[in-house]
Amino acid sequence: MVVDGHCHAGIGDGLTGPWDTAAPLGAYLRRARRAGIDRTVVMAPFHSDYATANAAVGAIVRRRPERFIGFCCVHPRRDRGRVADLIGQAVRRWGFRGIKVHAIDGAATREVCEAARRFRLPILYDVGGRTNLVEMAASAYPDVGFIVPHLGSFLDDVRAHLHVIDQMTRMRNVHADTSAVRRFDYLLQAVRRAGPHKLIFGSDGPWLHPGVELHKVRLLGLPAEAERLVTGGNLLRLVGAEGQPARLAR
Repeated sequence: MVVDGHCHAGIGDGLTGPWDTAAPLGAYLRRARRAGIDRTVVMAPFHSDYATANAAVGAIVRRRPERFIGFCCVHPRRDRGRVADLIGQAVRRWGFRGIKVHAIDGAATREVCEAARRFRLPILYDVGGRTNLVEMAASAYPDVGFIVPHLGSFLDDVRAHLHVIDQMTRMRNVHADTSAVRRFDYLLQAVRRAGPHKLIFGSDGPWLHPGVELHKVRLLGLPAEAERLVTGGNLLRLVGAEGQPARLAR
């Protein structure tokens, strides 16, 4: 099973760019189907009220639970004091299996990490190149799985890529996704140094083409079993899919 571990869905309310305006799934689903992608992790775009945005994503997941896996977005500062309630509602009502935090909203707090621990959910933590945030959170919560999208930087920050590869290698609970990584050799380095059990295919759809992003993983030339881990197995293990408890790789 091929699983895209990073896709946005729904409507934002910022109107400053695609990231906070709209994430329509029509073209994405056609492209994903042609690329052979079976399931997709979906999360809201940037929004001023993640309770509202999560509910919209929840409706998408509820309509096609066999196709979509929901991640709950939280704003560490604005949602302070109610993070566990937001996540708990997303888990109970819509079966969400992960948490999304973006450093533009605020660094992940103990409140966020403790909620992840309580509900046994991984955190997709976009640190925007600030890899020190990964170090702080992952070392303080070694029993929580962290997925760092874009290998640490959507903006092609080589230093961030190298730091995240080092963190993946040293820390059992740090993983990264492949989305929007333009310098291919850093993906090779990540899988060679940290192992195929630490890398996750993600597209950052619908804005990036899922077939193009998946092809990068195919070009890594991994053995069949290792490729299956990267293209779905690692994500399904972390989210506890198919009724199995979420767990970190040994």
